[in-house]
Amino acid sequence: MSTATTRILLVDDDDDLLRLLAIRLEGAGYGVLTTNKAEQALAMISRERPHLVITDLRMPGMDGAALFEAIRAMHSSLPVIILTAHGTIPDAVAATNRGVFGYLTKPYDAQELLTQVEQALRLSVIGDSSKRHSASWRARIVTQSPLMESLLAQAQLVAASDASVMLYGESGTGKELLAQAIHQASARAKKPFVAVNCGAIPENLLESELFGYVRGAFTGANKDYIGLVREADGGTLFLDEIGDMPLPLQVKLLRMLEQREVRPLGEAKLHPVNIRVISATHRNLDVEMAEGRFRSDLFYRLKVVALSIPALSERRDDIPLLARHFLHVLADRYQKEVNGFSPEAMDLLIRARWSGNVRQLLNVVEQAVALSTGPIVPLMLIQNAIQTLEDIVPFDEARRRFEADYLTRLLKMTGGNVASAASLAQRNRTDFYKLLQRHSLEPALFK
Repeated sequence: MSTATTRILLVDDDDDLLRLLAIRLEGAGYGVLTTNKAEQALAMISRERPHLVITDLRMPGMDGAALFEAIRAMHSSLPVIILTAHGTIPDAVAATNRGVFGYLTKPYDAQELLTQVEQALRLSVIGDSSKRHSASWRARIVTQSPLMESLLAQAQLVAASDASVMLYGESGTGKELLAQAIHQASARAKKPFVAVNCGAIPENLLESELFGYVRGAFTGANKDYIGLVREADGGTLFLDEIGDMPLPLQVKLLRMLEQREVRPLGEAKLHPVNIRVISATHRNLDVEMAEGRFRSDLFYRLKVVALSIPALSERRDDIPLLARHFLHVLADRYQKEVNGFSPEAMDLLIRARWSGNVRQLLNVVEQAVALSTGPIVPLMLIQNAIQTLEDIVPFDEARRRFEADYLTRLLKMTGGNVASAASLAQRNRTDFYKLLQRHSLEPALFK
């Protein structure tokens, strides 16, 4: 990573130290952003996308520890270094144990600062937006959401390893698309990516589809078939809806993952396989395990790393971007001169509930494009495509949900610290407590 394009955010309430740090880092060729308030730092992170944050530990209002927790919740791949006085070293060590990259004691050693900065930047995959959006491995994922950018940063880190990945998300959020992106970012990109929907293949056929068979293994087996696992050899096997896999087959899948060998039906010979497994589910596998429908040993084998894809309702800032993208792709496919949405149609798209997530949005835009008779998609076509106004959240209900979600996110970010949460929301504590009471939110539950 070139120092000329690298941005470091400095956060300290001591303006003199802030200037000295900035001079030192700028002298080393880094781009530097500064603020003396942690609350402002969070806004700058979303806007400026720095590669590293260096923050003081003790500051009025939101302190460095709370800032780190907020960064970890929103931008988990962004490294953080904490500055601390000698008296707060135990606090800094505790922060390091929670995931802070490192800490520096005041007065800091200039060479130690530059060494830690260089080491931290090697881990940073946030990158410039232009580089992120032009990256071929993620080219099919259309987003401008900070939630998705954070997820993709984690995905790129995971792709560099060979660890098994479990993807969580509602139906229609794009789990297979993310699995393909991880494959494309990995060293296996030139090898096959094979997707299997475990819930769509009948139970009596799933084993033969996965592991293959030889001619004569069963009635109708007229020729040898290597199976999808061996087809993915050297590449990535994506097991979608893994929670739907029957228990007997879970045992055989676990054995294959442990031994890295496949035995086709009707054959005694074992065939070695070298695959990376990514699995996905919309089910709660903790509940499935507790009720005996999913094996815990298989679960822990598959879930080395877990990534959660947000629902479309959690990333509404992506709806205009996705809708326009789908519109242009579909207009080209149907050879129609459709190039935009009316303001009322776009407003409806943004406010819709989207229980079917991105897949539902694609279907709505496709129907609207197919039926459009002019260059602008009108409100009526979107209403008809959504089919029912029950999928539209009334304004008061939308505001209530947003308020509850917003307060919950603040409490998660600050670990239940009401003072810090109120400061982030720019409300006094009395008003903030009233908001919490309105939505029956207990700060203690978030500590």
